[in-house]
Amino acid sequence: MKILCIHQNFPGQYKHLAPALAARGHEVVALTLKVKKPTKWQGVSILPYAIRGKSAPDIHPWLQDFETKLIRATSCCNGALALRERGFTPDVILAHHGWGESLFLKDVWPGARMGLYCELYHQSLPDFTAFDPEFQRAQTQSDPLRLRLKNLNNRLHEEIMDAGISPTAFQAETFPDHWQDRITVAHDGVNTDLVVPKPDATLEVTGGRVLSRDDEVITFINRNLEPYRGYHIFMRALPELLKRRPNVQVVLIGGDEVSYGSKAPDGKTWKQIFIDEIAERMTPEDWARVHFLGRVPYERFLAMMQISRVHVYLTYPFVLSWSLLEAMSAECAIVASGTKPVREVLSEGETGVMVDFFDVDGIIEKTCALLDDPQARARMGKAARAFVREHYDLQTRCLPRHIEWVEQLATLAPRPVQD
Repeated sequence: MKILCIHQNFPGQYKHLAPALAARGHEVVALTLKVKKPTKWQGVSILPYAIRGKSAPDIHPWLQDFETKLIRATSCCNGALALRERGFTPDVILAHHGWGESLFLKDVWPGARMGLYCELYHQSLPDFTAFDPEFQRAQTQSDPLRLRLKNLNNRLHEEIMDAGISPTAFQAETFPDHWQDRITVAHDGVNTDLVVPKPDATLEVTGGRVLSRDDEVITFINRNLEPYRGYHIFMRALPELLKRRPNVQVVLIGGDEVSYGSKAPDGKTWKQIFIDEIAERMTPEDWARVHFLGRVPYERFLAMMQISRVHVYLTYPFVLSWSLLEAMSAECAIVASGTKPVREVLSEGETGVMVDFFDVDGIIEKTCALLDDPQARARMGKAARAFVREHYDLQTRCLPRHIEWVEQLATLAPRPVQD
């Protein structure tokens, strides 16, 4: 079978799936912006395509997002046409359609089956647009209209999607009902043979200090430190946590940019805004126990999880972070927001403890209670790892499900492009 993968930052979600399909004897080709020259990676032929065109000035702000996707779609289509001229005709196209790239590929190959990675459908419900009143947009009446336009890429892809896959039920359920009979829920998976507890793990932090399991360590991670992942809530809990726990060390991983939601105002960063907010409650000695590591290689991320006594994970009702499942696989004791995506994977009192996203005092109390109870930490950590091993293990659960999904996709009658 011939398989084409589309991802602007390949391999992305196809990191494990694409090589596994190649290892099964399928011809796997990827089109991506990430490389400048053709290359080979784990049996996958990776080909570049180039962006052609640029955004128009003064376009309506609600159309800026779709115009960017449209430019990517036409550019990727040009790359696909060149690939077709070289004789390549895929049986299956796998695409993360969030950037729009795959929009016209059925026009290039009408007989191909399109399998989409269905990450999120934007909704205008209050849990999505007004979950956090502190950052609620002023134009709430126009939000449904703006989000309808933001979903234009989703809607156009629905017409050509033969099957979809979502990592969690929460994410699949954001899509309209008429999508859901074509969406399979299957997580990308956690390498539980790699993400393991390690009693002798160490992590060097700021000032050259080396932390280990002998230290009392609270950990927190965002891809970028921002409100969508509860950075502001955690920072507001920080001064009291440091006051109550005179020996605690706090380690934060995350960049200064924005992955989700709005940019910080006035050219600032969310990281600095909330450092400034709590500054009057912090002493230099307090700050010496707080370690911002920025973005780190995976090995340092893993070491952070392995030395953690309590890992705090907070999120809006949004895409579930892989880091939560990885923390569970590392046997972390977890305090997490009781938002819907978290409740899908965490059981209160069994694999972790949950608290209302906005409850700063609750985060403080539950974190301190876990720090004082090594037996509870050990019990919940072991149960969390066992849960991930059973339901989210890469090799035994998730990857086989993805492979089966792709091979079943190849048997479907392709949906035609609609005028």
